Amino acid sequence: MSINIDEFKWTREPARYSATDNKVEIVTAEHTDLWQRTYYHFQNDNAPVFQMKTNEKYFSFVVKTDFKESHHRFDQCGIVMYLDSENWLKASVEYENDKYQHLGSVVTNNGYSDWATTEIPSNIKTMWYRLSRREDDYCIECSYDGIKFSQMRICHIGKGSGEIQFGIYACSPESSSFKAIFTNMEITGCKWPAHNGQQPD
Repeated sequence: MSINIDEFKWTREPARYSATDNKVEIVTAEHTDLWQRTYYHFQNDNAPVFQMKTNEKYFSFVVKTDFKESHHRFDQCGIVMYLDSENWLKASVEYENDKYQHLGSVVTNNGYSDWATTEIPSNIKTMWYRLSRREDDYCIECSYDGIKFSQMRICHIGKGSGEIQFGIYACSPESSSFKAIFTNMEITGCKWPAHNGQQPD
């Protein structure tokens, strides 16, 4: 099912953006980020987030990101499920330098974030993401071509059992700005199959 952009609402509307059903562009502002406490001890909660609400318990959301203009450490854009400042998840590619960048995801429960990453070459400038929901459990996947998706992580969101919000975000935690482009947004039935292995005790 294609996206109806009118269903999306801003949390912290950026100063510069454009949004249609086929494409969203966000120009990031410097010193914007999402992070809670862990390791760094600071709390950053000022990145623009563009989301829609749903009560649907089983679905997948797909988006293609284009970040060819990213150029400064931690410049990032990707998929997000932002419930409130202390409960959310995100996945993105974060620019590091001209040799490598970090493909990763952050899950934040009750005000503490974790960050799981892997290094990828810095010349990769597009990435697809798929967020799937099975009740209050979630799967984040990525793809280089929008066809073959690879699991990044499975996680549980403590406040993620009822109505949720999900969508896209972009930010530049340091002194930077770039244009992030989002296309091919789609909602489908849940692409994350039910577990068919060991049964619960």
